[in-house]
Amino acid sequence: ISDQKPLGCWSVKHGQVLSCPVVCNFETHEYIAVHDDKVLRIWKDEDINLDKAFKATLSADVHRIHSLPEGGPLVLFKGGGVRTLDVLLEAPQQEIENIVSDEAIRWSEAFMESQQPVVVFATEKDGDFFVYVQKPKLDNLHKYRLEPQESATPLSFTAYLKNQTVTLLCLYSNDSVYQVLIPLQQDAEEEEQILPKSLLLNLSVSGSVLKGTSLVVLDKDHVAVLGSLAAPDKEPKECLTVWNTKFQTLQTSKELPLGTSGQLWCYEEKIFLTHGKVLTVIMYKCETSSLAAAVGKLKSSQTPGVSCFVNWDTLEGEELVVSLQSQESVALKAESRMNLRSRRSNIAKVQPENFSIGQLLLNLKDAPTNVLERELKQLMSKAQTPDLQAAIGSVVSALTNRCKTNPRYYPQNFLLQIVETRDLSYSLCPDLMAVALEKRDFYLLQICLQRFPDIPEEMTYACLKTFLSISDAYLRMTDVDLDSVICYIDVEFNSKEVKTEIVENGFNAELDQDMCDTKIPRETHSKSDGESCPVAPQRAALLNAVLHSAYTETFLLPHLKNLPAQQAILFLRYLYYLYVKCSEKVNTTLPGVRSPTINQIMDWMCLLLDAHFTVMVILPEARELLSKLHKFVRAQVRFYSELNKIEGSLRELQRLNHLRDSQTYSIEVLEII
Repeated sequence: ISDQKPLGCWSVKHGQVLSCPVVCNFETHEYIAVHDDKVLRIWKDEDINLDKAFKATLSADVHRIHSLPEGGPLVLFKGGGVRTLDVLLEAPQQEIENIVSDEAIRWSEAFMESQQPVVVFATEKDGDFFVYVQKPKLDNLHKYRLEPQESATPLSFTAYLKNQTVTLLCLYSNDSVYQVLIPLQQDAEEEEQILPKSLLLNLSVSGSVLKGTSLVVLDKDHVAVLGSLAAPDKEPKECLTVWNTKFQTLQTSKELPLGTSGQLWCYEEKIFLTHGKVLTVIMYKCETSSLAAAVGKLKSSQTPGVSCFVNWDTLEGEELVVSLQSQESVALKAESRMNLRSRRSNIAKVQPENFSIGQLLLNLKDAPTNVLERELKQLMSKAQTPDLQAAIGSVVSALTNRCKTNPRYYPQNFLLQIVETRDLSYSLCPDLMAVALEKRDFYLLQICLQRFPDIPEEMTYACLKTFLSISDAYLRMTDVDLDSVICYIDVEFNSKEVKTEIVENGFNAELDQDMCDTKIPRETHSKSDGESCPVAPQRAALLNAVLHSAYTETFLLPHLKNLPAQQAILFLRYLYYLYVKCSEKVNTTLPGVRSPTINQIMDWMCLLLDAHFTVMVILPEARELLSKLHKFVRAQVRFYSELNKIEGSLRELQRLNHLRDSQTYSIEVLEII
């Protein structure tokens, strides 16, 4: 999320509208969507075109799909009917009962109770609110009427299930949160019951009132409420607040100056909300609530160096994780894309046994080098599993900060050991690659490019430009991992490549002579013909690492356009060489460890041509390369077209082979027309 790298993107046709949120089927790892209220779509990650995905047209309008990790997807229809996805797919046009008549569904949620799915939803009709509890597999349904509240209406609902009782929390327009208890074990009754409610929380403190828009449950004693905090004679400000419902106190709040959509989500101890144009993720941890924690009167000896509840700092700033003691309630960690890459040096984290990493790093700021490294190694060995990643990130940040302040200091082996043995990411140590680039530590950069999943496109481009501009003489003295190139680039002791014959998959000079001015011989030792690698093995290994780095085309293209023309041509020559090498193999796969895939090669070729097409057309040396690339691709297109023509015959041969009795000797003549 910190670098906004989309893992997949699917679109419906023009005029179609996704009518409810898309969910994931945890059992089959498929996505489920509904567009235009009735059309169900199911697809997987590898599916590209949504229009070609599985499609089923249903007989009634869908309100929402709920996906349970152990109960499978449940489809809630606008009429109140519920079906499991499996039952629905057996007969998509089956009749769906209308339960709610003229009522409109305002909220719904699904739970698992005794290995049975339970769907709870609230409806509204003429200002009256109703709650339905349905067990679709048991054909069990209960309807309740929500006790009306004078001059106030529900704005938002949330619920949790515990001990066979659904606890429904309702945020009302009178700035209060009410609690409703709904027991699941009840006999069927003809008349609807009225659900009594009790006041759980007043959203006001010190004369300020929170005009809430949505709320989520953090645990049985804490809720998070998103809304606008209005103080007397002051302009309302949007903010996220955390309240202790047990002691009726506001535990913490944070202003959101960029505004929100009014929506709030909670999943697996993470709060999700939109802040401006950024999706912000706030990690939290709820522990046993106490009166001392609720009113901020915990003794300082219990939490040395930590504020009584949580230190938000700013949503735009450093990563903050405050792990409070057993009597405290919530720990929050705010992450945002804005400056997440640029500032991670001040990480406030309290470890078990009252051990503060932030305090230790502060004490070691001016310590001698040997003392610093010794203490940091001990810190990593002592860090507990839940806090290990943040601890390692703070260690790397401390080392890179020392490198910046002391140019002569660079613990190459220590940094390499951390990167190779720990599961790090760029966002945990954003200055590491910049320091390695400044020190020209190409081996460390290579490992980072291979291992980090969230490298910004600007850093990927900086590495690419450096790898293309560095001299061969310098690279020959550089320690680089050659595992990705050694299997398809033969290296002699004098570091020159041994040329070998290339027989391109689907490329034939005679076949292509009508489109080529000159035939391309099968055996040649010229580098320009694509047979020999245009770059040294060390440079090839570094470029392969760049090809493996994840990127978003929209963010990378502006940087690629700044690549000097000669470097762009050299990179394209290498990509063309890899493309030809891949085409030699039937499975279009290069040998070796972490070798580039055919898709990575072609994607980068397209990117490079998009960024430098005008330059490529003008420069003579580039025109020759483009011509060869064009001929090779066109020959392959022709080759695969010929294969497509005989695809039917090949399938018939395969079918006949299955029908043939292996015990009988026969001679068959098959004519392919």
